[in-house]
Amino acid sequence: MKWWRVFIPALFIVPFLWVLAKGFGTDPHALPVVTVGQRAPSFDLMSTDGTRVTSDSLRGKPVVINFWSTWCEPCKEEHAVLQRAARHYAGRVHFIGIVYQDNNDAVREHLAMRGSAFPQLFDPDTRIAIEHGVSGVPESFFIDQ
Repeated sequence: MKWWRVFIPALFIVPFLWVLAKGFGTDPHALPVVTVGQRAPSFDLMSTDGTRVTSDSLRGKPVVINFWSTWCEPCKEEHAVLQRAARHYAGRVHFIGIVYQDNNDAVREHLAMRGSAFPQLFDPDTRIAIEHGVSGVPESFFIDQ
């Protein structure tokens, strides 16, 4: 038996097995939360009904900010849950939706069909999403008062 028939495949297989073993036990979707303990980024955005909403106007109560899009299927399911929560915690918690990379007409049509129990804001240049560290939708942030 020639030694290279065993040695050369082992050069590829052993590192591959080591990489696989190293990755087991970790969640590939887990991302470090770098915003915990930091002040939430401020914003001044227009809502779908044309009113201006600022982060300063939300101070004094906890805030739930949900980044979403009409093309996002999980966002559609989450929307109903957030609607119920907004109604349940009305007056105690501010709920805000921020539209992420979507068409204004599609958003208005979506909200006309599904309703909205809280303000939905347009982030036209995704600056607010970037400042919050949004990596995809849906993504929600819980901010204390």
